[in-house]
Amino acid sequence: MYPKWSVFVTSALLSLTPGTVQAEFIGLNIGASYWTPSLSRSFNSSEDSSIDLVDDLNVDNPSQRSMVLILEHPIAVLPNIRYQGLNLDSTGLSTLNSDIEFNGVTFNSGNQVTSTVDLSQDDIVLYYELLDNWVNLDIGVDLKRIDGEVSLSGSTQTSVDVDETIPLLYLSARYNLPFSGFYLSADIKADVINLGISDSSAQDSTVLLGYESRNGLGVEGGYKYFSLDLNDINNLDTEIEYDGIFLNGYYNF
Repeated sequence: MYPKWSVFVTSALLSLTPGTVQAEFIGLNIGASYWTPSLSRSFNSSEDSSIDLVDDLNVDNPSQRSMVLILEHPIAVLPNIRYQGLNLDSTGLSTLNSDIEFNGVTFNSGNQVTSTVDLSQDDIVLYYELLDNWVNLDIGVDLKRIDGEVSLSGSTQTSVDVDETIPLLYLSARYNLPFSGFYLSADIKADVINLGISDSSAQDSTVLLGYESRNGLGVEGGYKYFSLDLNDINNLDTEIEYDGIFLNGYYNF
């Protein structure tokens, strides 16, 4: 799992930073991302036994695209806004080696089962800039909405809808390498503090190396990690992890 201690280290650095920085003008960043994660872990429904995504269902590793919009403005009391939409769905086709039970339905050994794991999501981040020079530092809240379903289909079929919103702490740091256009960046979204809004939890983090030209055209790539623990959402429990190479191209107006 992506190390959670990094959240606390960054939080400690934030406590040393006075005030917030406001943009001098309205800025708009539009980007498109490509992610090739590997998928692991398991899920179950109610009292049913755990189902392994790879060993039991042969679920494939998804290659996913997403869109990013960032709006920054000069009104100090209002947060900046970042939106990202991600279609995160995977399918699998497997001949079962043993009986499995999901959502009260039994799928027998030897039968072929088609599975779909759709955990598509929308992130709305409200954040403030604490630093904006060689080092950029942002802090805010991410409202992550998961909207999808988990379904199995064979000689019989069943599905469970997923509709859950999880609030996460958002921290972003970027170090601009002097006079080069290159930079190092890290974003962390994690449920460090339990606000009692959701019993589920998530972590969504990236570490990137990027380049931005003088006219605002940029490209960045690195590693992205996402984990999701759903707790009794329509009788569905998950412990699912995605991680892999992440690429993003953008234009900064």
